[in-house]
Amino acid sequence: MARKRWHDLTPRARRLIVVGGSIEGMLKVTALVDLRRRPTAELRGSKPWWAAALVLVNSGGALPIVYFIWGRRAPRPH
Repeated sequence: MARKRWHDLTPRARRLIVVGGSIEGMLKVTALVDLRRRPTAELRGSKPWWAAALVLVNSGGALPIVYFIWGRRAPRPH
């Protein structure tokens, strides 16, 4: 089976790829900004581990969502 090239895709498929990539990119940037600003005590795991995973793993947006749901702890009262 020959690999499809960009110009071989339908306009709908191209739009879905662009929209999906944009959504994943925005989720990753938002997660990285939150990670940078959040104190280490409010994380499950280490900052370097989360940062590396968020940057290196192509997850279709799943890893940033996991970070937001599971990776952050509730802020501790002062």
